[in-house]
Amino acid sequence: MSLLKINDLKCHYLTDIDTVRAVDGISFEIEEGEILGIVGESGSGKTTIALAIMGLLPENTSISGEILYRNDVISSLPESGMDRFRWKDIAIVFQNSLEVMNPVMKVGVQVTESMIRHLGISSEKARSKCADLFRTVGLDPKWMDSYPHQLSGGMRQRVLLAMALSCDPKLLILDEVTSALDAFTRKEIRDLLVDLQKKNGYTMLMISHDITFVSSVASKIAVMYSGRVMETGPVRDILVSPRHPYTRGLVHSTPDIFVYKDLWGIPGGIPAGDEFKGCPFSPRCTQKIGICNKVSPILMPAGSGREIACHRGGIAGLLEAKSLSFSYRLPDGEYLQAVDEVNLEVREGEVLAIVGQTGSGKSTLAHILANVIRPDCGEVLFMDGNIRGGNYGSRFNGIQIVFQDPFSSTSNRFTVLDAIKEPLYINKIGSNGDRLQMVKDALELVHLPGNDNFLRKYCGELSGGQRQRVALARAMVMEPKLLIADEITSALDVSTSANILRLLKGLQNRRGFAMIYISHDLSLTLKIADRIAIMHSGKIVEMGNSHDVMLSPSDEYTKRLVGSRIGLCCHNH
Repeated sequence: MSLLKINDLKCHYLTDIDTVRAVDGISFEIEEGEILGIVGESGSGKTTIALAIMGLLPENTSISGEILYRNDVISSLPESGMDRFRWKDIAIVFQNSLEVMNPVMKVGVQVTESMIRHLGISSEKARSKCADLFRTVGLDPKWMDSYPHQLSGGMRQRVLLAMALSCDPKLLILDEVTSALDAFTRKEIRDLLVDLQKKNGYTMLMISHDITFVSSVASKIAVMYSGRVMETGPVRDILVSPRHPYTRGLVHSTPDIFVYKDLWGIPGGIPAGDEFKGCPFSPRCTQKIGICNKVSPILMPAGSGREIACHRGGIAGLLEAKSLSFSYRLPDGEYLQAVDEVNLEVREGEVLAIVGQTGSGKSTLAHILANVIRPDCGEVLFMDGNIRGGNYGSRFNGIQIVFQDPFSSTSNRFTVLDAIKEPLYINKIGSNGDRLQMVKDALELVHLPGNDNFLRKYCGELSGGQRQRVALARAMVMEPKLLIADEITSALDVSTSANILRLLKGLQNRRGFAMIYISHDLSLTLKIADRIAIMHSGKIVEMGNSHDVMLSPSDEYTKRLVGSRIGLCCHNH
């Protein structure tokens, strides 16, 4: 039986300027003894849900939908009726203890106040129970006679928790309870909540922007954005394989989940007001299509207890390689199998790294995927079309490749302008004036000057780092959906390599294209890759989440590759 059920809840704040759709049609339920986590960026509507359940929304709020507690509709109750449920059945722990607590009342008095009022017990009995509660939450009862400002942030948070538990509620709402706490206190609060749930079987609704904290306590997560639920599912499934582009962005922005990876947030911000008609995430989405700007997606079942609100069914596939094989004929007449029955998939907006030793077949595979060479057998599908007949390398939003050696991939006889403009000229894209502006825009993307002096320079006059950026600008001028980067930093010094790599990942994050990054350096790929495919003797021997592959390799070759790292390292594997 559901302890709490919410049906199509809408909470719109009415202001003199516009209407803020803080919660815009959400539905979920919590079973008895379950812990549900609600996560999302600030402004996504999480706290508004908590206030709506408690009946504490301000007067300028327009509310519709139903909130049911044990099948009783509580959303339409008057203040006197709702007061019967607060603390006794449903209690809340707010995030800002200094704002919530009365600064001129001792904390013990504030905790006993709700017991005296709702349980009808004497002040002596309430004080005795308060002492027990303080012990339960890890506080010495002597602090009952202190004022809030005399306690640390972690101690005040424990007092608020004791206050919430004072009337033995069935449902506990926790609103950003660790947002202002240090790591040690945060873990103490987390352990306390887990212990309380095990001992007393509390049903909990955890609200936070901290996915790591919520995932360490909750069994199920709902991901909110702009007042709507984008994805729900079991905690581990959400963290290991997020299915919505927004969820993926949150997971990839969380340092405790990807300990090696550089942090890249989701570009853009949550829309304000009521002007938006389609999917609220579409302005920031890397895979939006026409319908996304017109119609809001509905939360739909996606199997294995997952639900996703996305017109494309979640993160969509972009490229799929099926049974690719390719062999070179050697001078002695023998054949070398460079690519052997390779299958892989690249999804919208992700970075897939292909890693292996020199001679493992990585570059040959890259050239097949870019349609530079044709495989002996197998096929490559891009956006559901075969790359052989799709001309995806000669059109906007197609496939572009940046080769390994910047000195041979751009001609010494070309000026910078000629080198970047060439694909536009060959494919008859734009007028001369348009092409010049597109070249300047591409140079700006790769942090190179777009003035006439630089445009007239010959590629032979440039440094290795500048030349590789020109090669990258040449690819970016075609606005690719998929960029293949083939060992693009192997010929550069470490400082230039780091700059190029950060530039490339920054471009990928901002422009939203998918990327296949080819490298023999496993450590380097961990900084940017979402997934890693390990290649050996023409075969993909292991593929998975980049950190899983690094920290828990399953294939023997991968284990040797991970173990081959040399030099001093702060991590012990």
